[in-house]
Amino acid sequence: MNAHDESQQHADASAPTTPVVLAATRWGRVRQLVVHVAAKAWSDSIFAKSAAAAFWQTLSLAPLLLGLLGSLGYVGHWFGPNTLNIVQSKIVSFARKAFSPSVVDSLVQPTVNDVLQRGHGGVVSGGFVLSLWAGSSAMATFVDAITAAHGQAAARHPVWQRIFALLLYVGFLMVAVLILPLIALGPTLIGRVLPHAWREPGLRLIDAFYYPGTGLVLIVGLTFLYKTALHRTLPWHRLFGGALVAGVFFMAASEGLRRYLAWVTRTGISYGALATPIAFLLFTFFLGFAIILGAEFNASVEEFWPSRATRFEQLRMWWSSREHRRAAAAAAPSPKPEDPPPPPATDQRSVRTMP
Repeated sequence: MNAHDESQQHADASAPTTPVVLAATRWGRVRQLVVHVAAKAWSDSIFAKSAAAAFWQTLSLAPLLLGLLGSLGYVGHWFGPNTLNIVQSKIVSFARKAFSPSVVDSLVQPTVNDVLQRGHGGVVSGGFVLSLWAGSSAMATFVDAITAAHGQAAARHPVWQRIFALLLYVGFLMVAVLILPLIALGPTLIGRVLPHAWREPGLRLIDAFYYPGTGLVLIVGLTFLYKTALHRTLPWHRLFGGALVAGVFFMAASEGLRRYLAWVTRTGISYGALATPIAFLLFTFFLGFAIILGAEFNASVEEFWPSRATRFEQLRMWWSSREHRRAAAAAAPSPKPEDPPPPPATDQRSVRTMP
């Protein structure tokens, strides 16, 4: 620590701790954090990585729906005979809230209808393989961006990181296959379980918290992505802030883009056949931008306020240091045995000759 740091610490210690000073200091740190996040995101090429993620997401959309809704054919009968129709309506209604009407009518809804007409045999088709390749490439882009934001880009072998992204994508796909019917049929199933007297207020309560609950599930899933993507992970509560920032940014960007597209439609300005793919690319770009921005936020918070290592990390570091000491002890040269001391000299004058 140099003299400047010591004088700064003495100045901070001698400064008056009034509420106004504390508030100014707090807002100053927040402003520094925002500036640091922006500078770090720019230096980590957030626009290029978001564009790459948007490309892979767009390429994997149709085969992803093919695999996802096709897999629902195996588990749909667990939840009722009309599960696929209800899931279809929920997907289209959610897409209308997130995307523009042209994207939904020209891309999302025809793809969903086509997938449902083909049935669950499409799981083993080439489209599902394409979904695995393109979707895992998008996931690999996110994993690379998250690890690079935390300075862990070289922590994993590149081949293993690509395989890890594929496994992570397959895991998210399996969880989505199980959770999607629950999200779609949640109000109906809970309405059957509740007593008759509680059914009407219970359904009203579910309708009030349905979309906030769905958003919370997505935030938790994004936090899980931040948690598993890191080689040296952070505590859960230190990653929730980045997921919240990503969710808020994506919702704000989506709303702004929807308003812009609505204004363009009203004014008569049209891009022709390119309007739908351009709009969808912009939405996927904002999604990738939001995820990477959340990772940059978590990394910046970790730099400003470092967290303690998790118990798993402490155990891993203890085990690594133990193995290192054991290897160092085994590699150290063994001490050479000392030469035995010479026998004591005998005084010839004290030796008597026996007769």
